[in-house]
Amino acid sequence: MRTIKGPGLFLAQFIGADAPFNSWDGITRWAAGCGYIGVQVPTNDPRILDLDKAAASRSWCEEWAGQGEANGTVVTELSTHLQGQLVAVHPAYDAMFDAFAPASVHGNPAARQEWAVDQVRKALTASRHLGLTAMVSFSGALAWPYVYPWPQRPAGLVEEAFDELARRWLPLLDFADECGVDICFEIHPGEDLHDGDTFEMFLDRVGQHPRAKMLYDPSHYVLQQLDYLDHLDIYAERIGMFHVKDAEFNPNGRKGVYGGYQPWLKRAGRFRSPGDGQVDFGAIFSKLAAMDFPGWAVVEWECCLKHPEDGAREGAAFVKHHIIRVTEKAFDDFAAAGTDKAANRRLLGLDR
Repeated sequence: MRTIKGPGLFLAQFIGADAPFNSWDGITRWAAGCGYIGVQVPTNDPRILDLDKAAASRSWCEEWAGQGEANGTVVTELSTHLQGQLVAVHPAYDAMFDAFAPASVHGNPAARQEWAVDQVRKALTASRHLGLTAMVSFSGALAWPYVYPWPQRPAGLVEEAFDELARRWLPLLDFADECGVDICFEIHPGEDLHDGDTFEMFLDRVGQHPRAKMLYDPSHYVLQQLDYLDHLDIYAERIGMFHVKDAEFNPNGRKGVYGGYQPWLKRAGRFRSPGDGQVDFGAIFSKLAAMDFPGWAVVEWECCLKHPEDGAREGAAFVKHHIIRVTEKAFDDFAAAGTDKAANRRLLGLDR
């Protein structure tokens, strides 16, 4: 067993126009002041990370990371959530997802996908330069508009979608292997990889690729009523990252899993700050410790009620409280009999 690293903070929800959230120096100082020792870094905002420079130069990466370390934080992982989303986009979402890409590829899905693939490759290269062993991403989605089988899905539709998703990601997984970096797909609604079954469908098509891992975020499982503790038992060997994000699910006579097109505040399933929802984090941290999870506990703040800065400060303390410093000895060692093989054989009645 090993002790989980943390607390870490995913910076995506905090980057903004005003100081200290508009620069790498400022946001890492702020994160350290909240109690974090690590930061997970999105790669789509050059105010925080210039991905082109990071992919081109190991020395640039070392200088950039060194500034964060001087402020009290190390880089836990890089994120390509938004770029990974654009690796596979159903035409129904073209206009909305164009916002994730530069204007030069808007209205051109082929060019947008090419740009997204290049971005993921650059982030993998930058991860290698930084000495990181994992990177988080979304998978994108081709089948998501057909998630509910009405009208009845034509035979082979979902299979073709996953075949194509695998064709797009397999070269990236192979490149990740060259870089020594796992791609941890966040299992998330809106992605074709949104639960265990869909992840397994993908794994089958990429040949059980060793670099295809999961980012485990129990909040998304609460909202779709999936057993998030059993999930850990099933996929222990594939869990490469962990987001500490809470949620609650309170269905009533008007709404349930689908949410009734309501804003987050009025949905049955809502994201909450760590400790304010229904997730049993005590059990999760125990399972992760027992399964020798090698990564970080990274807070992702998403809450329909609480101010983000309050959520960040409270989240650091919450993770510190839940991290289990694993034991190096058994609690009953004091009663050890100190026997050897010959004694064991005598106890079993084998040498009489």
